[in-house]
Amino acid sequence: MLAILGFAMIFVFMLLIMTRRMSALVALMLIPTLFALISGFYTNVGPMMLAGIKNLAPTGIMLMFAILYFGIMIDSGLFDPAISRILKIVKGDPLKIVVGTAILTLLVSLDGDGTTTYMITVSAMYPLYKRLNMNPLILAGIVMLGAGVTNIIPWGGPTARAMSALGLDASQLFTPLIPALIGGALWVIFVAYMLGKKEQKRLGIIDIQFSTAEKSAFTEQAATVEVCDYKRPQLLWINFLLTVALMVCLIMEILPLPVLFMIAFAIAVMINYPNLEQQKERIASHAGNVLAVVSLVFAAGIFTGILSGTKMVDAMAHSLVALIPDSLGPHLPIITAITSMPFTFFMSNDAYYFGVLPILTKAAASYGISAAEMGRASLLGQPVHMLSPLVASTYLLVGMAKVDFGDHQRFTLKWAVGTTLFMLFIAILTGVIPL
Repeated sequence: MLAILGFAMIFVFMLLIMTRRMSALVALMLIPTLFALISGFYTNVGPMMLAGIKNLAPTGIMLMFAILYFGIMIDSGLFDPAISRILKIVKGDPLKIVVGTAILTLLVSLDGDGTTTYMITVSAMYPLYKRLNMNPLILAGIVMLGAGVTNIIPWGGPTARAMSALGLDASQLFTPLIPALIGGALWVIFVAYMLGKKEQKRLGIIDIQFSTAEKSAFTEQAATVEVCDYKRPQLLWINFLLTVALMVCLIMEILPLPVLFMIAFAIAVMINYPNLEQQKERIASHAGNVLAVVSLVFAAGIFTGILSGTKMVDAMAHSLVALIPDSLGPHLPIITAITSMPFTFFMSNDAYYFGVLPILTKAAASYGISAAEMGRASLLGQPVHMLSPLVASTYLLVGMAKVDFGDHQRFTLKWAVGTTLFMLFIAILTGVIPL
């Protein structure tokens, strides 16, 4: 019964937000509350919600200060040289713009943080899409696909969870997947080429001659600032070194992510805007993005708290595993790779890697399938996972690209599924996932 209620809750939730009957923020709070009451958990609803919110509190804090930090970096003009270079290369060719978006995303997302990737890439490219009247869904889709591929790197999150759940190290789990990861990156560039070609056919190649004033206007728009006084070109290298130091600390996990971003933000705002009034203005200018994203994170805490607290997630996992017939046992790695798409879409990575994956891996062991093979297969669904309404950074992406969440899901889903299937094909060819 709990499994049925869990699937019904997720179905109703997805239906409401994809048909625009309810916003994601409201649905994340009201729908699970309603189903928890229907399930009879009258007295435990409050503690479940609070537990879910507490679990996501570090994520919410990290996102808040990551937005503020990169907002300060964008305001100060750290990314202006990169933006100018991109503008010079792509000019008015939609094909080059979309392919450039893919390449920029794949490079920036190597730090493993979706929030960082979205802020830098969308801030750089959105003004160009708007200027040429290009479809912003392409921007959101390509950026998400690129981030979905590189999310598999060990410091990206899912791989760390899989390693912890299965007791493996990166050399066993991630290193053999590198060819598949490269294949996924090439697939993203191919998709960008296809979509860019369509936009090129629709809009043509626009000969844009960027004057100095126009370039300045573009970079200002990309940086979401209205006053040039906030630029700090003289601090470019200091800001660059600070950002590099932050990325190194993130990768080496010197301190928890939320703490690192809090400290980095404090240093950045003091260096760039020592005047208290300017600090207040800069923080206030990013308050909208912070509120939109962090409110959704804590709303998602209610959703995940009720899913876990009512044991709906456990019941759903066991019911799905029970559906796999014995004859398909030897093919569990393939099944795991394919089912990781809906599993990680409907569940958090924590629920999947610590709840579902160990059950699947235990079942696979009886067929002589290693835990490493199952772990690798489980990671391939990440491009689809990034579309999940439970992924907080996705709300930042659609907000910055100014597209509807449901429209983004409908537009990107088939390409995300294609990314997973292509990586699976490469993994099978290289023998890291057995047939």
